Amino acid sequence: MSDRRIIALTPAPTAVTARTDPIDTPRLSASPPLSLYVHFPWCVRKCPYCDFNSHTSRSGDGSLPEEAWLDAVITDVESALPQVWGRRVLSIFIGGGTPSLMSAATLDRLLVALRMRLQLDPMAEITLEANPGTFESDRFRDYRAAGINRLSIGIQSFDDAKLQRLGRIHDSTEARRAIDIAQQHFERVNLDLMYALPEQTLEGALTDLDTALATGVSHLSCYHLTLEPNTPFAHTPPPLPDDDLSADMQDAIEARLADAGFRHYETSAFARPGQECRHNLNYWAFGDYLGVGPGAHGKLSSHDGIVREMRHKHPGRYLEGAAKGDFIQERRDVGAAELPFEFMMNALRLTDGVPHTLFAERTGLPLASIEAQLIDARKRGLLDTANGTLRPTEQGRRFLNDLLQVFLRD
Repeated sequence: MSDRRIIALTPAPTAVTARTDPIDTPRLSASPPLSLYVHFPWCVRKCPYCDFNSHTSRSGDGSLPEEAWLDAVITDVESALPQVWGRRVLSIFIGGGTPSLMSAATLDRLLVALRMRLQLDPMAEITLEANPGTFESDRFRDYRAAGINRLSIGIQSFDDAKLQRLGRIHDSTEARRAIDIAQQHFERVNLDLMYALPEQTLEGALTDLDTALATGVSHLSCYHLTLEPNTPFAHTPPPLPDDDLSADMQDAIEARLADAGFRHYETSAFARPGQECRHNLNYWAFGDYLGVGPGAHGKLSSHDGIVREMRHKHPGRYLEGAAKGDFIQERRDVGAAELPFEFMMNALRLTDGVPHTLFAERTGLPLASIEAQLIDARKRGLLDTANGTLRPTEQGRRFLNDLLQVFLRD
């Protein structure tokens, strides 16, 4: 059997109008699952490594324009209804910024407004991002009563010296208290941890991990600290572990989590069985998501093709635009030539990969259109295409950028 036949290509499912001739606009006859992302853009203080769309209050008294933001978000959702009409929303993720700065009354009004305007699945996963130092027991009880059923806490480290270097507003005591309060009110809790921190040792990284595991949470997100452009850390880099030590940290973290019963299901995410983040899984499976709030990104599919959008990034500009229904800073159609890379950039973050058939279902293109790239990636030992699955090999996970380069258009 020749190598070109090792990759089992299957016809596109009937739900998709797949065409083998070159097309600029993919044609889908069935919409992917839909999620909602809501962006709350304010923080107490901007961390020196952060390149997210987050802003500190400039009011002088620390107050935030919650009501104006909420009114704008509701209007934003209403303006987007024609794009998602009749589609069920399977998950909501409220990110930032620091959404746990939001009052319980504001959050309750937000979720009521979303339920009134969107077809929300009764079993929808609804996640709120939170940071230690913004916790109040009564507030989190009220968040749970409003409908939040999953909390994601930005711990980053349990080492006070490292937290100070990272510019965090909390210390290790507040981190532990935050986790304790969260577990009193939420069954599903994620902790964000970072490794390869300034002057961090392998022992220090594993101590952070062991402290997190001892809390009993069912989901951990472990991120390698990177120097993002246009951040204070990029301008004035701190002393970081070298590449070899960072790789040792990654290997040790993955091994210890596996021993603890966590499945490494996505590039940076680890979960006990059944505790994976459903919202993020929809992202990686090239599902759709409506993004509202300052700087929020969205991807929406229809029979006419796939569109990516970004809301006005600066909170002031977003709030100003709300008065006239002007929310969109950028909108573009995703052409057929871009779709293989866009699909793989998401799908290959998943350790188990995705079924062959998902490529056609989510792009409107037949898998045969990227046969040459699949064979190339397989020959390099970066991709496994056996058993009807597109899955990165262990080498492919380690060198994900090299794997994705295969699918970039010339």
